[in-house]
Order: sequence, then structure tokens, then C-alpha cells
Amino acid sequence: MEGRRSEHKDGELNNMSEETTLDWRGRPSNPHKHGGMRAAAFVLGLQTFEIMAIAAVGNNLITYVINEMHFSLSKSANIVTNFVGTIFLLALLGGYLSDSYLGSFWTMLIFGFVELSGFILLSVQAHLSQLKPPKCDMIHNPSECVEAKGFKAFIFFVALYLVALGSGCVKPNMIAHGADQFRRDDPSQSKKLSTYFNAAYFAFSVGELVALTVLVWVQTHSGMDVGFGVSAAVMAMGLISLVSGTLYYRNKRPLGSILTPLAQVIVAAIVKRDQVLPSNPQLLHGGQSNMNDSNNDGSSLSPHSGDLFHTERFRFLDKACIKTQDEAKSRESPWRLCTVSQVEQVKTLLSIIPIFACTIIFNTILAQLQTFSVQQGSSMNTHLGRSFHIPPASLQSIPYLMLIFVVPLYDALFVPFARRITGRDSGISPLQRIGFGLFLATFSMVAAALMERRRREEAVGNGEIISIFWITPQFLIFGLSEMFTAVGLIEFFYKQSSNGMQAFLTAITYCSYSFGFYFSSLLVSLVNKVTASNGDGGWIGKNDLNKDRLDLFYWLLAVLSFLNFLNYLFWSRWVSRGPPSSLVPLQPNVNTVPSKNLGNADINRDIP
Repeated sequence: MEGRRSEHKDGELNNMSEETTLDWRGRPSNPHKHGGMRAAAFVLGLQTFEIMAIAAVGNNLITYVINEMHFSLSKSANIVTNFVGTIFLLALLGGYLSDSYLGSFWTMLIFGFVELSGFILLSVQAHLSQLKPPKCDMIHNPSECVEAKGFKAFIFFVALYLVALGSGCVKPNMIAHGADQFRRDDPSQSKKLSTYFNAAYFAFSVGELVALTVLVWVQTHSGMDVGFGVSAAVMAMGLISLVSGTLYYRNKRPLGSILTPLAQVIVAAIVKRDQVLPSNPQLLHGGQSNMNDSNNDGSSLSPHSGDLFHTERFRFLDKACIKTQDEAKSRESPWRLCTVSQVEQVKTLLSIIPIFACTIIFNTILAQLQTFSVQQGSSMNTHLGRSFHIPPASLQSIPYLMLIFVVPLYDALFVPFARRITGRDSGISPLQRIGFGLFLATFSMVAAALMERRRREEAVGNGEIISIFWITPQFLIFGLSEMFTAVGLIEFFYKQSSNGMQAFLTAITYCSYSFGFYFSSLLVSLVNKVTASNGDGGWIGKNDLNKDRLDLFYWLLAVLSFLNFLNYLFWSRWVSRGPPSSLVPLQPNVNTVPSKNLGNADINRDIP
């Protein structure tokens, strides 16, 4: 670990002037009345109920798709992964609309009702036999089952993707709006911000736990129509929680299209691609001279002003700041001439993309725990005692049962202890937290492969069905991994964002989930195609786990996960060290659109 930072801990903009926030009437907010943990608690309420509703649907969806809609195992797995992937991809839309036009509160409220309508439509379809194919035994006599097609499939997918649209647009704004209740320019609230991120994951764990136990039990014993209806009721409770905090929120004003400054830099750099960069970066448009101080950590953030220095990374973008003779004589277009400030913000975004990319394999592993691992549980002994039956979808509640105890202990004991050693408000840096989580994820797949081999050998060789509790280790290990990786990634991206980009930067982290689930669908199809011989369907294409080789697929994921961790070590060092700065602080460009900062070049120095 490199030396601890004295000026800028955890990548926060401690010296950045806080943007004006508004109360519910559009007046400047009062720091004594608005914001803080009290306001964030209402957002945490929405987060708990929303994840409770969506998790109950998503985690048991594969059972409904197979047993009620009669899709094959591989097709059902792809339907689930595509659904979840779409949710997280649509988070970009929610973040963009929030930061640009609607604001976090109205985005959550509008799309919360869209999500609610999807739950209601799913419940109606599950209740009416006219909207489903004829009943049959999909497990023992799949050849007699008719797959849902035509209008029935249309209603199902419309309902499913209404849920995806609503949930996707709500998710990034819950995190961003809650974090916006804390002023990053106030050192006393900096620690509370770190606590909030842990509290948000605690709320997530509680929601998942209730969904995977109570709501899944309702789906199993009372029917999916009742289960979907309960999800709708829970989502309505979340919206009530959101609205109840209206009087206490600090609301950030949307600034118009947040992508315009980024696009201007790209266009200007392409237009001036043949220009020659000056040897002195201070000659670039927006640079200043007479500055001779820099951070002792090598970052590009001025320790006194909070400005960004010009850096040597991605120098081709600097051509957007070259002022030609024609532009010197006339008023330059913002699409042909940008400031160093705009360019450095784009550089920051490009610099953190590798960290984002390194979490895709992690979320591919998550996809298996929500699809194939549930099917593993279905083929195991699910009885606890003589009469109690454990729904396979409830297996995923195991890590969250542990995490509702681990997360508070982490925040109450580990963070203060680590804070005394590192001097960081969050104890360890987000990059370190991500790295540790990625390392643990590999062992989750190792445990899954070993367990599946034992289950298959007992079932095929001895005719024995082992207990469902053998599947516990892979869920527990991944639960710990997710606590570190998911929270670290969101915290890292949020703290790199500047005013007006919080929701969008948070939404980018959710795209990692999307790409992970889409990659899972691609990997399943690719593995089946490569390993198929004589029409047998490949490792996981036979619709029978006793004939499939799911254990080999898990070993493949374990290898990919470890290679991904090694790749992360390289990129985290590259990002945290950063390029040398040229001591050119950044200025706003009075000739461009109002300032919409795209990022913060104060990347964490510590590495995992």
C-alpha cells in the first residue's frame, strides 16, 4: 500500500464548492432542515422495498418461466439473464434523465409507477389461465408441454420489461439521491457519507432476505399470481416511503444534457486531429501560468483550489484545446474549441472505464447463482425435517442472512479500526474494497464446481439425492465478495463524479451488472456450441443436470474470475498512480454550455 493521503481522502472533492441544492418548493435548502441521514432514511426505505419486490420476481423467475410458460432450461436461463441485464442497462437512461432534465426525486417517482404497473400486469397474467399455456409436468414430461407463444408470450414480455424499465431507471437514483443528502464539502459529513453507502447495502441485504424467504415462500405456496401481487404491494410501500421524505430532501437542480461537454471534446479533438500540440501545456485554451504547486501524491487535483491540473494521459484529446488563428480573431464554437477543464473531465471518465470492465466477469458469476444454482437446488433434497420444504429460490437468502449482521459490524468495528491506520474516512479505499471482492469471487465458483461434482456423482452413481445445504458455501462466499465489490464500485464512481453527474456515474456501475448478465447468456450459448458433439447439446444444453456437466462450466468461470482479478491488479495500479501533471489548473469555459463536470481526476492512490 502506498502512503496515506493527507489532502484528498477516498477520492472526494473536499475543496470543491458545493452546488446549490433546493427544497421541495424550489428554494435554496437549509442545511439545518434538509439533508442528512434523516432524509436519506426515506430513500433507504424505497431501496429496501424496491429490491424486495424486484428480487422476489427475479430470483424465482426461472421457476415461473419453466413451469408456467414452458420454456426450456437454457432458454429460461437466457430470459432471466437478459431481463436482469436490461434492468441494469436501463440504469443509464435513468441516470441521464435525472441529471439532465428530471432530477432524482421525479425520476424515481415516475418510473417507480412504471415498475409498479409491470408487477400488476405479471400478477394478472399469472392469475388468468387464458394468458398462459396449458398446464403440464415440465420436469418429468417436458415433451408434452407447449411453449408460450403469440399473445401469451407478448403479454409476459411486456409486463416483464415494464418492470425492467421502471427498476432500471429507479436504481441509480436511489443511491445518488441518498448520497446527495450529505455535503461533500463538509468534513463532518464525509464520514456519514461512507456510513450511508454501507447502510444502503444493509438495506439491500434486508430487502433481498425478505424477498428470498417470505415472498418466495408466498410464491411457492400461494401461487405466482399472489406472489407477483405481493411484489406490487411492496413496491407501492416503497413509493410511499419516498414521498414521505419530500419535506426533508436536498434536491440537485438538473443542468441540461450532461453528455454535451463530453461530445464537444470528442468532436473538437477529431476536427483538430492534424494540429500539433504545443510543447508548453499552459498555451492550451483554458490554461493558466504562474502556478507551481501540486499534490505530493501526484494526482491532478490542486491541493489549494480544488482545480484539476492538465495531465499527460490521453494527450490526443488535448488537441480540442488548441486555439487556431481563425478562432483567435472570432468567437470560437464550443464544438471546435474546448477548455482544459472539459478535456480533463473526459480523461477521468476514460481512466475509470478499466475498473468498470473488471467487474463484468464478477457479475457473470452472479448470473449463475440466480439461474443454474437455483436449478441445482431443485434437484437436491429440499426438506428440513419431515414437513418443512425449502424453496430452491430461497437459497440466495443465505448470504443476506449473514450480511445483515456482517455489514453493521464492518461499519462499526472494521472501518474505525482501519481509519486509524489509513487515515481514510471509509477505512480502506474503494479500489482496495473492489479488489478483495474480486479475489473472493473466484473461490465461490471453486466451491460451486466441487459441490456440483459431488451432487452429480451421488445422483448418477449411487442414486442418492444430497441435502440442499451442500450448496451453501458458494452463496456465502459470493455474498462476502459482493459486499466488498458492489459497494466499493458504487462508492468509487460516486466519489469520482462532480456536480451534476452523480446519478449518471452511479448508473454506469449498474451497467457492469448488465454486461455481466449479457455475457453470461453469450457464454452459455458459446460453451454449448463448442462442447456439443453428436447433437448432445453440450455441457449445459441437455435440460438435465445429471447429464449436463455444470461442474466443468463452473471451473471455467473460476479460471476466468482469477484471470480477471490479475487483470484488475494491473488496471487499479494504472488508475491509482495516474500520469504526471503539467501544473496547468483548469478553468471554466465561458463560451461553452454551463459547467457540467464529467468526473474527478482525484483518483484513489491506494491499490488493493
